Amino acid sequence: MALRPLFVVAGIGNASGTGSAAARAFAKAGYSVALIARNQSSLDACAQEINSRGGEAAPFCMPSYSSENFSDTFRLIESHFPASKYAFRAALFNIGYAVWKPFLETTPQEVEDSLNTNVAAAFAFSRETILKFKNNPLDEQQPTRGTLIFTGATASTRGSTTTSAFSASKSGLRSLSQSLAKEFGKDDIHVAHTIIDGLIQTGTAPQNETLKLDPASIAEAHLYLTRQAKSAWTWELDLRPASEKW
Repeated sequence: MALRPLFVVAGIGNASGTGSAAARAFAKAGYSVALIARNQSSLDACAQEINSRGGEAAPFCMPSYSSENFSDTFRLIESHFPASKYAFRAALFNIGYAVWKPFLETTPQEVEDSLNTNVAAAFAFSRETILKFKNNPLDEQQPTRGTLIFTGATASTRGSTTTSAFSASKSGLRSLSQSLAKEFGKDDIHVAHTIIDGLIQTGTAPQNETLKLDPASIAEAHLYLTRQAKSAWTWELDLRPASEKW
């Protein structure tokens, strides 16, 4: 019996943005979904929605995004989705911490929190993910051991007047993703980074696709990355609405 693919997404916010949209899209595509976040109610709401539509999702709440908590959470995920039935095939690091302040108003604690959330947590998540991927066999139907995706931002490529802390940490995340792509590509592990250049439509406000990025469209781009042939892998996707000022 073929193992069911498992998708792990870390960071779903209020369950109306990029992380939850990715969870829904991957569930619709046949993946079981492990949801990681710090907000239990958002996790439960997202899991219940997917399960009610015939998918399979389970919530895993973390008190903080420390390396120890990631290790504990991945053990819980493996217990809930045992390797005898599931294959860990895709992961999305969607956790973020933004500081929008002039440099002299940014506190040392905010700098530390930004680096811990956007960089250190990404290291911990990546380590657990790649260790799982390396256990996956290869065959004609699964020529890739797994796909690891990072949600990035415009600030990762250029700073602005109020993004000193945010740009520094998002640049670190981007560099981490590039390093992992180069190191583990030879092991048939696909690592990709998506630049989200623009505001994302969340909540129940009317959707205007020319002004904001639709989370569902971002999720489809994530799915596209998992389906690429190894001869033409994408490391970075730059996603923006039609109205974005270049």
